[in-house]
Parts: sequence; C-alpha cells; structure tokens
Amino acid sequence: MTGIALLTVPTAEPGDAHPFDALTEKGYRTDDLVSVIGKTEGNGCVNDFSRTLATAVWEPRIPESAVTVFSGGTEGVLSPHVNLFLRDERSHPGFDRGLVAAARRSRVLEPVEIGREAQVDTVADTVGKLLAELGVTPADVHLVLVKCPLLTSDTIAALQAAGAVPVATDTYASMGHSRAASSLGIAVALGECDRETALHALAGEADVWSARASASAGAELDDCHILVVAESPTAANPLRAVHGHMADAIDLAAVQRLLSQVAEAGGTVRQIFAKAEADPRGAIRGFRHTMLTDSDINATRHSRAAVGGLLAALKGDGAVYVSGGAEHQGPPGGGSITVIYELPTPGGTEA
Repeated sequence: MTGIALLTVPTAEPGDAHPFDALTEKGYRTDDLVSVIGKTEGNGCVNDFSRTLATAVWEPRIPESAVTVFSGGTEGVLSPHVNLFLRDERSHPGFDRGLVAAARRSRVLEPVEIGREAQVDTVADTVGKLLAELGVTPADVHLVLVKCPLLTSDTIAALQAAGAVPVATDTYASMGHSRAASSLGIAVALGECDRETALHALAGEADVWSARASASAGAELDDCHILVVAESPTAANPLRAVHGHMADAIDLAAVQRLLSQVAEAGGTVRQIFAKAEADPRGAIRGFRHTMLTDSDINATRHSRAAVGGLLAALKGDGAVYVSGGAEHQGPPGGGSITVIYELPTPGGTEA
C-alpha cells in the first residue's frame, strides 16, 4: 500500500487548467492523481454549470481510476481551488504510518433510484470495496467524500411519463434526497448504523448522521464519485487527519478542539473539509435566522458563507472546502468536519 500527498492549488476560473502545471512542478504526474476535489464559483444549485465546466476540463485528463468532485459555491471569503490527492510511493524517514486514499465510481444510478434505498445500498457497497482495497477498518477512516447525481426537469418528466414516481418533483429538493441517501450509505459502510436503521432515517423515522460523511449533488454525473481517506501503518508519510462535527454554524469551539489536537501533535493544517447547512429549526442557539426564508439567496449559499468565514479565519486563508447541504452529515444544523494536517519530519522541519 502506498500513501498520498495533497496539493491545494488556487484556480482563476472553473476551466482553469494551470493546476496541471503546479502538479508537474511538484514532481508528480497526472497518472498519480487519485482524486480532484474542487470548489467552483457557481451558485451550488441545480443549474451550477461551473461544476460542469470544471468536470469537462479535468475528466479527460485524469486516470480512469481517479474521480472528480466539484462543489459549487464560493460565497463570502471562500476561494475557488482544487485539492489534488496524489498517489505517493515514497517512504518518508521517521514515519511509521500515514494517510492513504482510494477512489472509485459506483454503478450508474437510474433516475428512479436517486434518493432511495438503491442509492444507500450502492454507496455502502462502493465504500466497502474501497475499505477492502485500502486494507483499513472503519475506525481508520477520517473522511468519505461523495459526489452524487440529482434529478433534472427532464428526468422528472420522463419518470412521470413512464408512470414512475420520482423521489421529488422539485429539482433542488432532489439534491437533498440524493445527499441524504449517499450519507446514509456511508454510515452503513462505516458501521455507524445498520441498513434497516439507515432506511428508517431516509424516511425521516430515525436520527442518524456521520461525522465522516461529505456528500454533494450535481447534474454533471449519473453515478457516484467516492473518495475514502484513512490512516494506515502501510504508508509512511507526514499526513494525518482528525475529524469531528460542528453542532451548529457558529460552533467555533468544536473546530478549535480539532485544531488543538493538530497543534499538540506539532502539525500544520493543510486543508479543512466541512459540511454546512441552515438549521432546519429556524434558529441557532435560540436566535432566529432567516436563511430558510430568504427569497433572494438560497439557504445553502448562506450556510457556506457563514461556515466558510469561520473556518477561513482559523486556517488563515479562504481556500477551504465547505459544501452546503448536510443531510445526515453531522447533527441537524451542524456539519461534519475533517482536518488534514502535516507533521514535521524528525529533526524539526516539515516533510
């Protein structure tokens, strides 16, 4: 098993191909890519074609085994960028473990399956295969990132014409259903709940969430792109990760606890992956918020901006990965969070 390296590269626009040059300058090849995880400056909603443009640039040039995940929406201080997870075969002296990662595409989901039991099972099965490929247990996993499909107006109309019932008749609502099914599939694969409980949660009859799940939906794909990041003694590199959850959009203390763990280890933060959502109860710590009733700006855009500002201030720059819509990804109104950091080499310098 080989470990990974992580490069975070700013982008000038969704079609920006210069990160390929940055990759080469660091001594890597395109064939080394495991996954490209990016933030693009669209609206993050159904018609966010910035994701489609970024996908069109990257997909033809990456290995067949690699996956792309582009999350739209860089509101507030969030900065467009890509995170390049790279296969790195080097054994770094002084390290007896490190981060590993693997990616895979699921089978194509039929429109009638989106947001339903079949999607839960498909994601759970694919994550299980990735765990086996990496030779890790669920306890070793810090992050499972999924990009999943949604229902378009055309697919909804086609389902109805065929006498089938879509999970939602609103395209935007279908994004939430798809994210929910993917997140519950992750929870099943990681042993955080059993399949029956996950299906009850999908129906709104059980409270299940994962602090390691990150799911976003888009119209640019019809399968699920899945990345698993874990820690393993089969690798020897300076990358590590910690994960947890924010109880709400202003849960500074939860993030500080994770960053304290990084500081205690002598590490340097390399990237933060977080989910955010408008609290469905309409209030945060007893104070009313208007994210869910704003007719001008979608709630996911509000939540990305709020959480993005908090995390950017702590990291020191706006190139953080914050994805809106956190169904079963952390507690309601909160969100999952994973911090990837780098340890110094023995002797006091960073690897």
